[in-house]
Amino acid sequence: MEPVHARCAAFARGLCRSSADGDDLYQEALLRAFTRLDGLRDEGAFRTWLFRIVVSVHRNHVRRAWVRRWSPFHGDDAAGDGAARADAGYRASDWSPEAAEAARRARQALAMLPAVQREAIAMFEIEGMLVDEIAAVQRVSASAVKSRLARGRERLRAHYEGGRIDDAIPEAVPGDST
Repeated sequence: MEPVHARCAAFARGLCRSSADGDDLYQEALLRAFTRLDGLRDEGAFRTWLFRIVVSVHRNHVRRAWVRRWSPFHGDDAAGDGAARADAGYRASDWSPEAAEAARRARQALAMLPAVQREAIAMFEIEGMLVDEIAAVQRVSASAVKSRLARGRERLRAHYEGGRIDDAIPEAVPGDST
């Protein structure tokens, strides 16, 4: 576990709106991983297997948040907006007011992306994973990962240029499963 612990925890934080939410996501993924450890057939695939579990738990959280938001049986979740939390200091050695603002804007922009694009960008740009590794984690083809990266980057570019992120590029082309 030690060789991938820090990278996987950072990946979970990158998927969430705050480091606290990312830590919670990572802990939940670890619990799920330990309960399913006997299902791991190849120890060399541990990293991919663990990242796949983090992605799965993250998607479950996204689905639940969507249901809570649109279900008439759930009230407004005021605590659910972690973007307003001041958690930029978790990397204390790099902290500065400018870095904190840049990190906040990056989290905000990533949070606006669809989950599959956010996951692909976090794994590729932040974790340095290869397209084939991301494809294995997300259980899609390499070309689907490339599409997700391109669409996500276009949406991020629109966000940083001041446009509406929804106007940048459609989430999916009809008939495309990315």
